[in-house]
Amino acid sequence: MKLGNFIAGLCLSVIALNAAAQQPIIIKFSHVVASDTPKGKAADYFKKLAEARTKGRVKVEVYPNSQLYKDKEELEALQLGSVQMLAPSLAKFGPLGAKEFELFDLPYIFDNYADLHKVTDGPIGKRLMSGLEPRGITGLAYWDNGFKVMTSNRPLRVPADFRGQKMRIQSSKVLDSQFRALGAIPQVMAFSEVYQALQTGVVDGTENTPSNIYTQRMNEVQKYLTLSDHGYIGYAVIVNRKFWDGLPADLRTTLEGAMRDATTYANNIARQENDDALAKIKATGKTEFITLTPEQKADWVKALSKVHREQESRIGRDLIQDVYRATGKTL
Repeated sequence: MKLGNFIAGLCLSVIALNAAAQQPIIIKFSHVVASDTPKGKAADYFKKLAEARTKGRVKVEVYPNSQLYKDKEELEALQLGSVQMLAPSLAKFGPLGAKEFELFDLPYIFDNYADLHKVTDGPIGKRLMSGLEPRGITGLAYWDNGFKVMTSNRPLRVPADFRGQKMRIQSSKVLDSQFRALGAIPQVMAFSEVYQALQTGVVDGTENTPSNIYTQRMNEVQKYLTLSDHGYIGYAVIVNRKFWDGLPADLRTTLEGAMRDATTYANNIARQENDDALAKIKATGKTEFITLTPEQKADWVKALSKVHREQESRIGRDLIQDVYRATGKTL
């Protein structure tokens, strides 16, 4: 080989190596809700922070609205490395085997955001996240969505009103138990399928946060909305552990900082987004709002308190008691 050809080939190899080294690391961030929900906005905000702070070394591709995977598919996709980042509802970890996360599904376990954050920001929250590591998952943060309301084509004021109602739920044994305690018939269904199911009468009603209900237009096919605040929906931002551990240490530190700031942003906007969604639903005039009286609320709490006891063997009695102690809760 002539010297000139050798040098030319060597230069091309160096150029190719440099180009490969300069290729950004891709993080596919998949989620199942709309971009204009609190989770959707927080995912986009994380993308903005991550790309700016890593100066282009990382590119975050956000896929909202189940574009890549539906509820039942996304955790497996993460474990296989088909996507790198998710923000699934906390209810989704039960079917994965992490049943302790279903404590967040217990009705009336949290009275307000302050009590909730004593758990998510404290030792209990850290302990739950560490339990995902053996499953190939690293937990990064908890993001609020908010407290749930009930919707139906029947007014839901007292527990007896639920009898025979087909209510959509996420795949959660606790949520199944919740609706059975009320005399309803729980129906597990992917989030992306709920609007059509409500529209066609496959299910009669559902529970969700106002922002999710409004952005998915569920209110258009539901006559009544009960301001029950009976349960909480939150998300765990998680990554594929092998991918995360394989990142350069400086990049991981930078991304952790971006995630902390995105989490502050997510939790700050969640309550406002839900308040705004309620106002927009009310403005349509198509859905009647029901505000529970103190007596009615007490009836709901009484009917649902047994779910805590029923789920002790699944979630862990000690864990539930730890939450009671952290929040000062008594039922």
